[in-house]
Amino acid sequence: MSYHNPVMLNECLEGLNINPDGVYVDVTFGGGGHSKAILSKLDKGTLISFDQDPDAEANAPDDDRFIFVAQNFRYLKKFCKLNGFPKVDGILADLGVSSHQFDSAERGFSIRFDADLDMRMDQSSEITAKKIINEYAEAELHRIFGMYGEIQNSKTLAKTIVIARLREPIETVAQLKEVVKPLVKRGKENQYYAQLFQAIRIEVNQELEALVEMLEQAAEILNPGGRLVVMSYHSLEDRLVKNFINKGKFRGEVEKDFFGNEIKPFEAFTRKAIIPTDDEIKENNRARSAKLRIGVKL
Repeated sequence: MSYHNPVMLNECLEGLNINPDGVYVDVTFGGGGHSKAILSKLDKGTLISFDQDPDAEANAPDDDRFIFVAQNFRYLKKFCKLNGFPKVDGILADLGVSSHQFDSAERGFSIRFDADLDMRMDQSSEITAKKIINEYAEAELHRIFGMYGEIQNSKTLAKTIVIARLREPIETVAQLKEVVKPLVKRGKENQYYAQLFQAIRIEVNQELEALVEMLEQAAEILNPGGRLVVMSYHSLEDRLVKNFINKGKFRGEVEKDFFGNEIKPFEAFTRKAIIPTDDEIKENNRARSAKLRIGVKL
């Protein structure tokens, strides 16, 4: 199965500051690249890896120190506790979609292939891209396209889709692209479709809600001095991660106690996000938009 090369692998491992006998969590197992690198640095330690995509489990290493959890990372705290590890020393999240998901035509993630509009990372979920495009109200579509896709003409886009689906259901990638084609600037087609598909995918998989839940739980289960290492690929995710690490909340200013001390669970390890080198971007196109942030548990 084609999975991407892990982005900023060395930076992630350094960020985790691995203790060979510690307990670590990779909440986005995917092809197992990051997990295998973490395992190589463990002695008596344990690694717990999460992935809700059933295809990912095939990559799980046969190793006594490794536990695979076939769940969304929004259940981080529950499944760490169930496996006997209520506290951990480091958590790694590489957000976004794996190359395998993009390259599996039938999953409907990619604008390159025609397929049913699906986009579910968890194949047992009832919400599909097809359901959203054909059943969501115009105002809801407008909100999703504007907020998650940052699409300029999101209101017109929502209206166009609602009118088109009255004629016939929009069920495939090709149909959806055909419907929205008149709204796209020439030469900007791929960028527009990518923003549209990103918006739908985020809604299908409840990605931002799951991220918020995972970050809050990470603050609860990390030992003092433990590291939270998160790599994101678009501004919405990065803003949530940045705010939570810097302020302990997702919007507004950091709260302070009576003496003026900041009340927050993390200290940022670096002032700015870490970004890939030009060489890495050249070798791995997926790295181009990656931002890495590291929080140290107080």
